[in-house]
Amino acid sequence: MSVIVTDTGFAADDWTGGFDGARALDLPSDTDPATLAPDEAVEMIRIDFPSFADGRGFTLARLLRLRGYRGRLRARGHVIADQYAMARRAGFDEVEIDAALASRQPEDQWVFRADWRAHDYQARLRGTA
Repeated sequence: MSVIVTDTGFAADDWTGGFDGARALDLPSDTDPATLAPDEAVEMIRIDFPSFADGRGFTLARLLRLRGYRGRLRARGHVIADQYAMARRAGFDEVEIDAALASRQPEDQWVFRADWRAHDYQARLRGTA
């Protein structure tokens, strides 16, 4: 069972469209960034994180947002609570984790990092953090 993490905490998955049609895409972390071309018909893109040490998904998310993708963007897999703020800054709307990770890193650890806009290095340099 998956747990969806948002800025408000843990939630059940409300996506019912599946990931095998024209409405949603599953992207592996080794997707060639040159092939990313957002399609307005795609409502959800889920990017896989096979390891918490594999940061290629952050790059893919950022490139999708820079190229105009406005749909729902989800990180799935081995994203840890410490990476949540980075995931949000890269452009992800939510993170999908398994129940085992959710039990090792409870909701309060994720919510602690939910104020991702206020605690980046640029805000600290401006003195607004």
